[in-house]
Amino acid sequence: MGIDITAHHVKKGARTAPKSEDPYLLLLVKLYRFLARRTDANFNKVILHRLFLSKTNRPPLSLSRIVKETSHTEERESKIIVQVGTVTDDIRLTEVPKLTIAALRFTRAAKERILNAGGEALTLDQLALRSPTGSNTVLLRGVKTAREAYKHFGMGPHKNKKPYTQSKGRKFEQGRGRRKSRGFKV
Repeated sequence: MGIDITAHHVKKGARTAPKSEDPYLLLLVKLYRFLARRTDANFNKVILHRLFLSKTNRPPLSLSRIVKETSHTEERESKIIVQVGTVTDDIRLTEVPKLTIAALRFTRAAKERILNAGGEALTLDQLALRSPTGSNTVLLRGVKTAREAYKHFGMGPHKNKKPYTQSKGRKFEQGRGRRKSRGFKV
């Protein structure tokens, strides 16, 4: 065996534990680490990996998105919808069906609407007791690129990205790419 010259001292990027020191999260990691080791289900490995992720990689999921994504799921009422992240309310959704949702967090309004519709709002440790192998569950996650910051990524000429402008007006990047006085001319 030799030494890999090019990738020597290169740290692996994947997380093996969460950065957060939240005691509830650390207990969940302990629980799902045990389940991932002791069961053959890939579900527990996926949940464990998602618990390690940063907050930007655990985007929220709205009730309307949950309803839309699970609309074609047969026997939706008997299934548990799982989201490793926050479940938020959406006022544009007029009627919430009866759903059983397990998530890391719920906003107050989302939890109230789920319970008022006759559904259940479970924590991930309650999910582990109910479905230790992830059977009869639907695993969802929020849209990662929905953040405002993503609209600005890849900035530059002809990329159709949103500029970070101070204001709108004659003096603020209005003619960029058209006039020589505004940065550059095509």
